[in-house]
Amino acid sequence: MSGSLTYAEATSASSGPRDNTRFMIAGIQMSVPIGGRNIAAMTIQIEKTMALFPGTDMIVFSELAMHGPLHSCAAQDPQADIAIFQALAVKHRVWIIPGSFFVHRDGETYNHAVVIDPQGEIAGRYDKMFPFRPFEAGVAGGTEFLIFDVPDVGRFGLSICYDIWFPETTRTLTSAGVEVLLHPVLTGTTDRKAELAIVQATAVMFSCYVVDVNGLDAGGVGRSLVADPTGNVVHQCGQVAEIFPINVDLGLVRQVRAQGANGLGQVLKSYRDRDVVFSTYENNGASAYLDSLGPLAPMAKR
Repeated sequence: MSGSLTYAEATSASSGPRDNTRFMIAGIQMSVPIGGRNIAAMTIQIEKTMALFPGTDMIVFSELAMHGPLHSCAAQDPQADIAIFQALAVKHRVWIIPGSFFVHRDGETYNHAVVIDPQGEIAGRYDKMFPFRPFEAGVAGGTEFLIFDVPDVGRFGLSICYDIWFPETTRTLTSAGVEVLLHPVLTGTTDRKAELAIVQATAVMFSCYVVDVNGLDAGGVGRSLVADPTGNVVHQCGQVAEIFPINVDLGLVRQVRAQGANGLGQVLKSYRDRDVVFSTYENNGASAYLDSLGPLAPMAKR
């Protein structure tokens, strides 16, 4: 099955063994100018990737790679932009995730991503669930998860940047069978080190690959990272432009989920077989303590 799945469809779909377990994903860590207009440069990177690494199955860019981080540079004609990448996907028979971009829809602004399959079809769409508030003010949060199958390979999911700081997002994806989490980010702040720790912890906590792709310049401080389901760092970029093709091994994901990382904890099964009921999720997570923390606002000067 290919294409975006609802959560209900994903949880009921077959998760049986598939023919191929290895799949090459090329992350593109590149400069993102403050004023956007980056699609031509992204096109060059796709052509370069396929020339240098013709075995690439999927290409992933960073968050807001197309038009940069400013709301004023939101996509004016999103379909025309996406069509460029659809044509490239068909030309090279490759999956493309062109990062994300701001779109205006129904009176709201969303941080939006698409997944394009090798036939040039839109396999899924996603709105970032957790905008980086209070700094990403004016951006609405999405409510639908993105889960899609690569035929004969495995199940993939996508989250954007700050989403990974909320483990409920990855819990939902992996409970539906997601084996590879694609994670475009734009992090140029001092919390990048903490985010890298979260990426590595997410991989081992949920027995999945995490492919975390950051940008440069106005697109972040680089240091993109791929972690495997044992928590091992497969590759970490520096702070220069880099194309980093990685062969992810879906067989390793399945082994870890069945037998534990290095034969140790089988965390997804332990979660499934838990005795505890988490009261924190009752009443939509409301609590007197959380209410006492005050409004979500920038830190005030002394």
